[in-house]
Amino acid sequence: MRQTSGPAEAGHYGSAEAGRDRRAAAGPSRSRIRRIAAALAFVLLATTTVAQAKTFAWKATGKGGTIYLMGSIHVMSESFYPLNPALEAAFKDADLLVEEVDLADMLDPIAQLGILSRGMLPSNQSLDKVLSPTTLALVQKTAGDLGDVGGPLMRFKPWMLAIALQGMELMKAGFDPELGLDKHFYDQAKAAGKAVQGLETTEFQISRFDTMTMEQQDRMLAQTLKELATEAATVGTLGDAWKAGDVATVERLALDDLKSDPLMYQRLLVERNRNWMPRIEALFARRGRALVVVGAAHLVGPDGLLAMLRAKGYTIEQL
Repeated sequence: MRQTSGPAEAGHYGSAEAGRDRRAAAGPSRSRIRRIAAALAFVLLATTTVAQAKTFAWKATGKGGTIYLMGSIHVMSESFYPLNPALEAAFKDADLLVEEVDLADMLDPIAQLGILSRGMLPSNQSLDKVLSPTTLALVQKTAGDLGDVGGPLMRFKPWMLAIALQGMELMKAGFDPELGLDKHFYDQAKAAGKAVQGLETTEFQISRFDTMTMEQQDRMLAQTLKELATEAATVGTLGDAWKAGDVATVERLALDDLKSDPLMYQRLLVERNRNWMPRIEALFARRGRALVVVGAAHLVGPDGLLAMLRAKGYTIEQL
């Protein structure tokens, strides 16, 4: 607020200024009060907006302990960084990082070679022998569009081809698993000397796909191919909702397609969530605090980890 002039300055500016000083001394004018009130209202509104901003992370408390749960997008772009300070604060407060798998296991060259081998068709099989005519036509069109890159992909099993094509499309749009939230916190944990654990092994995670029937793999591949052109835009929309802590939008984008195939929904999400719950509950008995980072789809919805924890009496607070 502007200060009123002192006596010497009043004499310098003359009688008109002196009159204004006397009115100022008597109190602020109505117009000035309105301006101050408007400024205060703006500041309060801005403060409220900041206070209401949420992240896609939660603090869970109960049974004598506290843990953090964070929904991950496995592939992200540079635009996601720097992260919301609340996410980094949760990591800093934790002494243990728990992710879907221990990335040290997944990133091991021998393990990666094993994943690639599991994803290849046997030498006596080819995609034209295992896919439905409709899905095969979609694959052949996509492979033709890819040019030389498309040839080697035709040796993949349908589930592996679906994942590979989806990954290529996202990387073309600037999304990168090296920038995913899992990798971000894994690298930080290693640098800080924090312990890292996985909720399941890489072998089990791959088996969820590799032991699907060929019919299930065919449906998975067909759905992926149909959505390939809009995949980057969908992930971009998902990312915006994730940044805003918009649970309803993330749930819709992440779960609607999966729920359309009940067997896949049970296999890839519900069964795994149920498998993880005993391990997650055990974290509450630890002396320190753990940060659990899993795919965002695993946290939301009626079968999500947050709903499971609430049903067991834990207090859940969105950060």
